[in-house]
Amino acid sequence: MYKQDLIEVHQRIEPYIHNTPVLSSKLINEIAGTSLVFKCENFQKMGAFKMRGATNAIIQLSEKKRKKGVVTHSSGNFAQALSLAAKSLGVKAYIVMPSSAPQVKKDAVKGYGGEIIICKPTLEAREATAKEIEQSKGATFLHPSNDMDVILGQGTAGKELLEDYPNLDYIFVPVGGGGLVAGTILAAKHFGNNCKVIGGEPFEVDDAYRSLISGKIESNKSTNTIADGLKTQLGDKNFPIIQEGIEKIVRVTEQEIKESMLLIWERLKIVCEASCAVALAALLKEKENYKNKKIGIIISGGNVDLSTLPFS
Repeated sequence: MYKQDLIEVHQRIEPYIHNTPVLSSKLINEIAGTSLVFKCENFQKMGAFKMRGATNAIIQLSEKKRKKGVVTHSSGNFAQALSLAAKSLGVKAYIVMPSSAPQVKKDAVKGYGGEIIICKPTLEAREATAKEIEQSKGATFLHPSNDMDVILGQGTAGKELLEDYPNLDYIFVPVGGGGLVAGTILAAKHFGNNCKVIGGEPFEVDDAYRSLISGKIESNKSTNTIADGLKTQLGDKNFPIIQEGIEKIVRVTEQEIKESMLLIWERLKIVCEASCAVALAALLKEKENYKNKKIGIIISGGNVDLSTLPFS
């Protein structure tokens, strides 16, 4: 189940995405005591893996629905992804963004042709505003992470990685809304050789960790984390996939995230967001468990506000 879907999705979106490079660092390998490869989705079009799912979700719409446009609510990368994917496919994109969204991300959405509608910085306000646009414009709502077309699109990053490195023992992935980790679980199951998926999550927004324990989708009371892309919660489409397929979720501190982010910038010489440094932080936290294993890490994105970097 889903193997053929992933193959078809990959073929469908291939003309619109990059097959992103895989990098490694001898020094990071020495620090981790293992053999690491980094799938660099920061080099994806619009700078994050979300271009994959957004493109697939729009292509899957009927011609009638495409004519009326698409709408989503997102404070960052999915907003940019949907805007660019829609532009590539000649579709109108309405993007509901909270007033607290970084200016750099608002500017990017505008640059990609998305029409921004600002709302209060609460989930309730985001959902209500998106619903309003659905009704008034007839646009189709596309969820950033809780949609099977989006999840399968995100899974193509893991598929590409495993086609290049078929014998990985583990893939570490940051966990936010659950789209990337669910897609990676499906890719590992169907294209890996007994490859397991491990999630990384900040202590400050550990809703997925708690959801696995309680057996139901949990939310966060506060979202005080530098990993701004991981403030969302799981959904009813991706949670069952995660429940069934994830090996475990490792929680990391804000300091561990900053240290891993700095390591990626310094040693891989690439721009990465704090959110994707969470995956490396999770591995380094428990590195004794992975000595001499072959490990893939998905660098999920590189859309950073350079004026607020956490390095002192």
